[in-house]
Amino acid sequence: MSDEIHYMTPKGYAALSQEQDRLIHTERPKICEIVSWAAGNGDRSENGDYIYNKKRLREIDRRLRYLKKKLDNCKIVDPKDQQNLTRVYFGATVTYAREDNSEVTVHLVGVDEADFSQNKINWLSPVGKALLKHEVGDCAKVRVDGQTEEIEILEIRYLTE
Repeated sequence: MSDEIHYMTPKGYAALSQEQDRLIHTERPKICEIVSWAAGNGDRSENGDYIYNKKRLREIDRRLRYLKKKLDNCKIVDPKDQQNLTRVYFGATVTYAREDNSEVTVHLVGVDEADFSQNKINWLSPVGKALLKHEVGDCAKVRVDGQTEEIEILEIRYLTE
């Protein structure tokens, strides 16, 4: 993971950065204080507060290592800088038609930003990969759940948010 470049939108970078700050300045000190207090209560082998919070401290440290690697090796791609593009690239908002004539609008975002309830999909997902580098009017084949479906690109936008 350390050699890879992780693409993110400015919002995605801000969210991970805020999470990192919250863990470093709020969560971790609070848990360290509880562990210190619990360690002073005697036998640690049966001390629930100590055991649980040491586990929580390890989880926080693991997440902090992950966030540091992500944030240190990322490239922020701002859709504001991608105006007048006619092809689908990272950061695009794409409307496409499925074979059943339903229209779907998705926003191609980084791995950690994906949230299908907000129509944000990972740009490395099967649909994201199928859409990349296509233009309006192009048809792309996407393989999902063992079946191949053809989708037609109807609109490409790069939102300035």
